[in-house]
Amino acid sequence: MLVQSNVSLRNLNTFGLDADARYYVNVRSADELTALLRDPAWKNTPKFILGGGSNILLTQNIDALVIHPDITGISVVEENEETVVLAVGAGEVWHDFVMYCVGKGYGGVENLSLIPGTVGAAPMQNIGAYGVEIKSVIESVEAVDIENGQKRIFSNADCAFGYRESIFKKALKHQFVITGATFKLSKKPVLNAAYGDVQKTLQEMGVENPTIRDISEAIMQIRRSKLPDPAEIGNAGSFFKNPEIPVAQFAQLRETFPEVPGYPVDAETVKVPAGWLIERAGWKGYREGQIGVHARQALVLVNYGGGTGAQIKALSEKIQESVAGQFGIRLHAEVNFI
Repeated sequence: MLVQSNVSLRNLNTFGLDADARYYVNVRSADELTALLRDPAWKNTPKFILGGGSNILLTQNIDALVIHPDITGISVVEENEETVVLAVGAGEVWHDFVMYCVGKGYGGVENLSLIPGTVGAAPMQNIGAYGVEIKSVIESVEAVDIENGQKRIFSNADCAFGYRESIFKKALKHQFVITGATFKLSKKPVLNAAYGDVQKTLQEMGVENPTIRDISEAIMQIRRSKLPDPAEIGNAGSFFKNPEIPVAQFAQLRETFPEVPGYPVDAETVKVPAGWLIERAGWKGYREGQIGVHARQALVLVNYGGGTGAQIKALSEKIQESVAGQFGIRLHAEVNFI
């Protein structure tokens, strides 16, 4: 385990932003992480956990020990005719894990194909797409307490999952390092193809009775058509959360904007696509020097190369003010500002 000094994080965040870590270390096991956290040499040094860097906006250098959990491996914990429980290391690439499950015929994560990042970030964000959230398949999350190096297992309920939220982003923010998770998947999955885009793509593929592989392929096609590849244009996917507003407020909004889409969350709340609000406010395709709003998906802010995190943050604030002024809705960032 080698601790390095003054390491560039440009290749460790999907925005491709140039920021330096005062110290940087890869850890390859929970035991290695515990040893590091209990080492007196690092006791008083601030710690920062960096996974796949797919949901962060680096606005400054990080004056801390940046810990990159590079803990890999997929193993079967238990299995029967209907389900399988897998233990997965936090450093596994999320999409690679999804492809592993699809290849084995294990259902439950196929709708989350091509989401960037690592397995460790999935429960932290409660990642979700096309009608599925990770909370529906997580059994437990393994983590290490940054303060004392103690290992702890969090049940699904302990994680306090919400919309793109978990206890690791709220009450226990910056207190634990996720080292792995267990997932309960189905060998007889009930497929979720309810979203219109998914149904349309399956029809275009000529698929009438889809398998989990078909669902995965359809979603990958959709994502590739809408979202830029971070390897080509720096981005962190969806920058803002889709706002959830009261039914009465949505009804008022529809009086002024009859075409505004909305999806019921429950009897009292409606989810409005943030991308629609941003596009309608005139920001889609906007460019400001080396940063901007993607031309195909208004929900995605991009770094064309050479932009800074501070510039992207300032642009996001302009968009928030614009949307609030036009629609009376305050957008909240899904991306974490550092």
